[in-house]
Amino acid sequence: MAPKSSSPAKKATACACSHKSCCSSLTTFFKWFAILFAVLAPIFYVLDQNVDKFYVFNLPQLDAVTKAAINAHPSDTKAMVKYIVDELKADVTVSRYVNTDEQWVFNNAGGAMGAMYIIHASFTEYLIIFGTAIGTEGHTGRHTADDYFHILTGTQTAYVPGEYEPEVYPPGTIHHLRRGDVKQYRMPESCFALEYARGWIPPMLFFGFADGLFSTLDFPTLWRTTYLTAEQMLGNLVKGKF
Repeated sequence: MAPKSSSPAKKATACACSHKSCCSSLTTFFKWFAILFAVLAPIFYVLDQNVDKFYVFNLPQLDAVTKAAINAHPSDTKAMVKYIVDELKADVTVSRYVNTDEQWVFNNAGGAMGAMYIIHASFTEYLIIFGTAIGTEGHTGRHTADDYFHILTGTQTAYVPGEYEPEVYPPGTIHHLRRGDVKQYRMPESCFALEYARGWIPPMLFFGFADGLFSTLDFPTLWRTTYLTAEQMLGNLVKGKF
């Protein structure tokens, strides 16, 4: 005897129940999302308005130490880096937040490739030496922090749509990429810089990891970058530096 097929009425009931369950799940999701947003948005707004209170480095200080390093060692990038780190380490206001363990790691982001040494990383600031001995070019990314590129050696150029001439940054100058802005940038030959970012650093990490995850697939470098960054961020958090 052939099995009885489900009646159209039963099928319609099952579809209705499934549709109702799906709608209920979506409603619940959006409800909790709205509640979470309503709770976190004011908190983030207050933190964002007071984010400068978390900073330990200041722009005149970094500009002065960069120019002093260039004047002291005009043709020796390695000596410049040591000079900068030594000067920051000697400053009692920032000394405990300065990493003197000079570990370099490749950095791929926005199509550009270079290497970096993390001097400091926390939730609201990072300070690194970034550069390459052979040149690179890429997308700056659009970030939740202001980025200050203090050129030590070489030249960096930048371009924004609508302009017909490049921005040019030689040694001793600062390329300021404002929060939310975006540019094309190029380091045509050997170029190294002291890069300082202040603002909300965690959202910037997605940009820093994207090329490794979806382009280069260089997972050993990605793991080492993650480890060094987390070590600094969590280590400074333990010290009370947010």
